[in-house]
Amino acid sequence: MYIYICNICITKRSTDRLHIALWLKFQVLTMAILMRILMNLFRKKPMSNECLEKTKLARVLTLLDLTLLGVGSTLGAGAYVLSGAVARDKAGPSIVLSFFVAAVVSVLAGLCYAEFGARVPKTGSAYVYSYITVGELIAFIIGWNLILEYAIGTASVARAWTANFNSLIDNAVIDYFNSTMPIRVDYLSEYPDFLAFGLIALLTILLTVGVKQSTLFNNVFTIINLLVLLYVIICGFFQMKLKNWQLTPDEIPAKYGKGGFMPYGVSGMLSGAATCFYGFVGFDCIATTGEEAKNPQKSIPISIILSLIIVFLFYFFVSMVLTMMSPYYLLDVNAPLPAVFSAVGWDTAKYVIAVGAICALTASMVGAIFPLPRVVYAMAEDKVIFGVFSNVSEKFKTPVLATMIAGLFSGLTALIFDLTELVNMMSIGTLLAYTFVAKCVVILR
Repeated sequence: MYIYICNICITKRSTDRLHIALWLKFQVLTMAILMRILMNLFRKKPMSNECLEKTKLARVLTLLDLTLLGVGSTLGAGAYVLSGAVARDKAGPSIVLSFFVAAVVSVLAGLCYAEFGARVPKTGSAYVYSYITVGELIAFIIGWNLILEYAIGTASVARAWTANFNSLIDNAVIDYFNSTMPIRVDYLSEYPDFLAFGLIALLTILLTVGVKQSTLFNNVFTIINLLVLLYVIICGFFQMKLKNWQLTPDEIPAKYGKGGFMPYGVSGMLSGAATCFYGFVGFDCIATTGEEAKNPQKSIPISIILSLIIVFLFYFFVSMVLTMMSPYYLLDVNAPLPAVFSAVGWDTAKYVIAVGAICALTASMVGAIFPLPRVVYAMAEDKVIFGVFSNVSEKFKTPVLATMIAGLFSGLTALIFDLTELVNMMSIGTLLAYTFVAKCVVILR
């Protein structure tokens, strides 16, 4: 093409030759710029042993810290709310199989994160994994996807925490804000939830002070949550009746299936598994600790799988206790555990369960907000967002500015937004991140 145009230049007048030459230079320059842009968009992050070992953060997290972080961020509303809704309307007693199927799928996703956590122990989770294997553009999209996912997750758990707390004090806080500062705007909350905002602010300060302090806080609340659920399981064993897994069609309303172990059939059990899958979301926060774990190549893979196994066992036994203590069609979808214990005359148990729910939601909130500043920090380190967010405090060894911005963003989301649609977007974002991590494992191999 270039030779052809040069031949034309020879045969034309000088002015025509000049115009053609200028046009040719313009075309070449444009193509060079476009190629440079494309190369930058799809350039991959190089990884060396020196790069993997170098970090400005403090390597203080043990295998126990990482496991409890994964359990705390995952074992939350699924045990206290999700199990009752799925058992009554989708799966019946076969919810135990729904949780098993969901656990198998989650473990497969967890194995992908575990392999990357061992081979690329860097802060950033799916963002870093995408940057190494498929390029900067996809990594940039995944990074912002993770930021929105964790921010919305933190805000939704904070709103759930305040709703649970309000139910214990007869909705005093809700009634006060509804009467004094109502919001009459579509897609926004009915009232500004300052309690949720304050709770996120406290956690942000805790995360700023140090990673060890925040994980210690998470460990305490996670252990209390596990003890409460263990109490529920042990007490429930004394009230279980196998008959509740063998109900006949004559004993239940027609809209609740056909009775038996699978009242809604295999399709109902699988539909329940799809819902139960979101009860396992949260373990990926472990993958963001690659630069803060003492031995990331070993502790990250083990803690991911171990946390998923622990979460599955508690989901399995809690759902078994629920469906054996009460006929599945009588379960309360909002508070199934307190309702079944009240039905058998154990009213004291509901106060223990309320404490467990508060602790579970607190641990889930820590697990949701913990990875958020680390993703911001990883993106700032690579200069795909403002580099100032990668500054690490010499005293606390944490990305202070990234943590503050992340906390402010999450707090404002919890303060004013109606989270119903945002939660649906978060679910889509979670599946997108899981999909890309699985694809990146194949590419890395």
